[in-house]
Amino acid sequence: MTEQTKHKSGFVALIGRPNVGKSTLLNHVLGQKVAIMSDKPQTTRNKIRGIYTGDNEQIVFLDTPGIHKPKSRLGDWMVKQARDTFEEVDLVLFLVDAKEGMGPGDRFIMNILKDVRTPVFLVVNKIDLVHPDELLPLIDEYRQQFDFQEVVPISAKLGNNTSTLLRLIIDKLPEGPPYYPADYVTDHPERFIIAELIREKVLHLTREEVPHSVAVIVEQMEQEDEGNLVRIYATIITERSSQKGILIGKQGTMLKEVGRRARTEIERLLGSKVFLDLWVKVKKDWRNEEMMLRQFGYQEED
Repeated sequence: MTEQTKHKSGFVALIGRPNVGKSTLLNHVLGQKVAIMSDKPQTTRNKIRGIYTGDNEQIVFLDTPGIHKPKSRLGDWMVKQARDTFEEVDLVLFLVDAKEGMGPGDRFIMNILKDVRTPVFLVVNKIDLVHPDELLPLIDEYRQQFDFQEVVPISAKLGNNTSTLLRLIIDKLPEGPPYYPADYVTDHPERFIIAELIREKVLHLTREEVPHSVAVIVEQMEQEDEGNLVRIYATIITERSSQKGILIGKQGTMLKEVGRRARTEIERLLGSKVFLDLWVKVKKDWRNEEMMLRQFGYQEED
């Protein structure tokens, strides 16, 4: 086998403070949405496996929950998910926000990374929001704190320099066969992606007091025998009755809008017409209840 045709494959973790653009980068590289995006912190709760397949390479991306100081059992689980990822991958991409600059959260993450033997790239995101003259001093500040193998400034939103980042990632990957079929972009089941799309619309539409209290369960999916229609029944879980009222809205307007926006993207995902039936239920303090966390997919199985 010649050098040009050797196949490379590996696992790459996306790590960083909440809201630095990890999901945006993942969706851009894959060319479609597998991770939800929001301007609310801690949007990502599970490690999303996104799969990029090229002619002679396959990259399996793990989009980890943003590392933060946990305030609940759900928060503890999210941070543990991110930490555990370092042991599973061939490369770590540490994303930072060029506009916000270095903060205590970045220093906290770099202290964790100092104990990791996996190669780490510094990916400076959102460069479209700062003047180029501000970049070099910022990069120097990070370099003084950690020995990064590569530093790549990008704009995940606009796609600036992402092809360079992709090439550098591939250079670091070991030789190996593909882990997934070429047409896979994620290993999550459709129900998981659908639940995440619904939760994304809740994050976009509701006030600050609602988002972190929300989980979504797809209770049932039915493909009609005749006609191109999928019926989906899903429940939005929240912690307080007041939040339920916000989610439903006056005369059901908020819930209808969540459903309308989610249905559009679900139809794009499934390639068929969708009937989406949404309900809202209250489960008090679910984020601290281990049984509920397991039920909603936020705990490891024994």
